[in-house]
Amino acid sequence: MNFIFVGMNPEQQLTALRNELREHNYNYYVLDSPTITDRDFDMKLKELQALEEAHPEFYDPNSPTLRVGGEVTKNFETVKHEYRMYSLDNSYSKEDLEDWEKRIKKQVDGDVSYTCELKYDGASMSLTYENGSLLRAVTRGDGFQGDNVTTNIKTIKSIPLKLKGDYPPKFEIRGEIVLPFDGFNKMNEDRIAAGEEPYRNPRNTASGSLKLQDSAEVAKRPLECLLYSIKGERLGITTQFENLQKAREWGFKVPEEARVAKNIDEVLEFVNYWDVHRHNLPYETDGVVIKVNNLQQQEELGNTSKAPRWAMAYKFQAEQVSTVLNEITYQVGRTGAITPVANLEPVQLAGTTVKRASLHNADQIEKLDVRVGDTVYVEKGGEIIPKIMGVDLALRKEGSSPTKYIETCPECNTVLVRQEGDAKHFCPNEENCPPQIIGRIQHFISRKAMDIEGLGGETVALLVENNLIHNYADLYELTVEQILPLERMAQKSAENLVSGVIASREIPFERVLFALGIRYVGETVAKKLAKHFKGIDALMNASEEELILVDEIGDRIAQSVVAFFNSEENRNTIERLKTSGVQLKISEEQLAGQTDRLLGSTFVVSGVFTKVSRSELKKLIEDNGGKVSSSISSKTTYVIAGDNMGPSKRTKAEGLGISIISEDDFLAMIS
Repeated sequence: MNFIFVGMNPEQQLTALRNELREHNYNYYVLDSPTITDRDFDMKLKELQALEEAHPEFYDPNSPTLRVGGEVTKNFETVKHEYRMYSLDNSYSKEDLEDWEKRIKKQVDGDVSYTCELKYDGASMSLTYENGSLLRAVTRGDGFQGDNVTTNIKTIKSIPLKLKGDYPPKFEIRGEIVLPFDGFNKMNEDRIAAGEEPYRNPRNTASGSLKLQDSAEVAKRPLECLLYSIKGERLGITTQFENLQKAREWGFKVPEEARVAKNIDEVLEFVNYWDVHRHNLPYETDGVVIKVNNLQQQEELGNTSKAPRWAMAYKFQAEQVSTVLNEITYQVGRTGAITPVANLEPVQLAGTTVKRASLHNADQIEKLDVRVGDTVYVEKGGEIIPKIMGVDLALRKEGSSPTKYIETCPECNTVLVRQEGDAKHFCPNEENCPPQIIGRIQHFISRKAMDIEGLGGETVALLVENNLIHNYADLYELTVEQILPLERMAQKSAENLVSGVIASREIPFERVLFALGIRYVGETVAKKLAKHFKGIDALMNASEEELILVDEIGDRIAQSVVAFFNSEENRNTIERLKTSGVQLKISEEQLAGQTDRLLGSTFVVSGVFTKVSRSELKKLIEDNGGKVSSSISSKTTYVIAGDNMGPSKRTKAEGLGISIISEDDFLAMIS
């Protein structure tokens, strides 16, 4: 018997050995400072496995033995994020950062400092911990919801399954799953030796690893997790830099390169240093993330519909290569928008083979004077989407002629139109242009919209091509017998498709409204319209003037909504969706707790609150019909002032004659 177990019962032995192995794991994978040989670690792990097999009654879902994987996940559960995972706005110059700083200083009081962190290129992940144990790991997905990949994440050695120190009872922590260059190169050496194609780049390989069905295969890959952001209520943390320090203390792997900068000049010093030295790092990085350091100031600044106002990504200069433009083709989108595409001689760029790049619109083609046969410069915009940056005129062939933009739709030959002030050409044949029909239905079934399980984009195209559906209302009349004769359709897949369509009847109204594909009505606008009109009938009959009264709805959106519902075909489709049982009004459950008490009032929330959190305050305002604004103006009705409210905000509110109320005043107002 191991001498450390003398006098211990089996449960105590298991606890002691698990704790010891966790500490060794932390020393090796997080601190990079092992205190035990690999052989001794393996021997102790085998000892723990034997004890666990002998005493299954003491099962621990976060035992170190589970790091080796073995569980198979066929379908990854979709999980809604408790705190939305936003994208970041990008900047590329000192001027961009200075403009950003000016916007910040207009909205917050006091000095502003920044935390600068390297932007690692990996797969974004949100980890939830409860009572110090890993509860759940969810991919970023669309920012609102992602896939539960907990089983695979547990195999990554740098992610603690149990925490150390003074951690809160429950919180989320965000980070990037990355594949270090050394591990990536070793994986490719093994693949080449086995006669297999090498992986293209570390980022895509890391991302793909998270969706492997067999966690034992994930365990073989040298993935790491670098953490950077803690989310939760009343965590007792006041700055982003403290965020990073606390995460390290609790056992997370947090890059050491982060620094606090007092101003934009110090931010640029950090950026310029790492633009040169990033090539010495063990991981892929494509820029620097700059965040307002003070978390209260972050709260004050809030978010746009897509990104936090308190953070900015500064992107390093993108890699640029030259290649030959072989052909320009034209794609038709679901709204009829025409996008010209450059078909290129294949070229390696930032770890991937690039064959196509967007040319955006006719104006861009004319501006670049890009022609078939030209040698063009290509780079990845924001390291993601390839785009043509210019033409090498010295290599242009004699006799080449300027590109003439197409005049008719490449799919249905309808004459294209271009509205005044619009950069793109459009095909007006909405009802009979195949890509528009297929695109609208693909949008309808997409994850952010109706999220119909068992139905993908290729199947939609197949259904349209076989004349089984012409619009999304037709989906609700499909039968298994109709689907079975289609290519690649078996009994089970046909049944799953029909079941998925039936289940989508429970999708809430705001997502149905987004799914309809009304031009300019994205997720955020759909939520605002659903909340205001509460049902499709009121929205269908609303005038432009009534629509403009809704928060953040302008002329362009109002005109688009009215035009959509003026179409007899669209109104007929809505009636068929109603008959099919699709949710076309806000449910009683959603309406519960909502009132119009604050209708017409605009609130600014400033300071620290004790009875409810800032996010809860904002929700209470919106649930009672009010509007939340991030800055004080003549349109502000009330300022809810908490502790540490900035003096300049108070002065501005008083100068404009705006009522300043306390947290208690507000709660009394809605009670």
